[in-house]
Amino acid sequence: MPYRWTPHAPDTKVVLTLWPFRSLPRRGFAAMILMAFTLGTIPLYGLLGSVVLWGILPFILITVGALWYGLERSYQDGDILEELRLEDDTLILTHRPARGHTQSWDCNIYWARAEMHVIGGPVPHYITLAGNGRTVEIGSFLSEDERKVLYGELHDFLKNEAPA
Repeated sequence: MPYRWTPHAPDTKVVLTLWPFRSLPRRGFAAMILMAFTLGTIPLYGLLGSVVLWGILPFILITVGALWYGLERSYQDGDILEELRLEDDTLILTHRPARGHTQSWDCNIYWARAEMHVIGGPVPHYITLAGNGRTVEIGSFLSEDERKVLYGELHDFLKNEAPA
């Protein structure tokens, strides 16, 4: 799961950290670029010493460059981090988007509640936290199955941590 509960972190009771899933690690990224370059140049070996080689080589290099740019852009767009912290009786959600300013929400844990919107949200099984007069999303970048599991864990956490 691309999220982790860390109980009893320094200065906090509990921390939930969420991040997008990476199906292609950085080593796989490098291997993919190398493979694209190698497979792209194989047809050129028969053209060594001819003028046609210089006509085809730029297109292969442009293709490899476009692949690199697309994968790198995907990594940058997925550089999202959400953190839910419980400090004393205050629940704090911090969302750091790939681009833009960090957004923060806080609420007394007694008034906080997790809601799942099966339909009607931007994604199926959309999870929100409500409290302090605001409703904020959490984990919208997770898969549908991951959001279902997260909702159950988040609901149990809020039920067990709220003062009686």
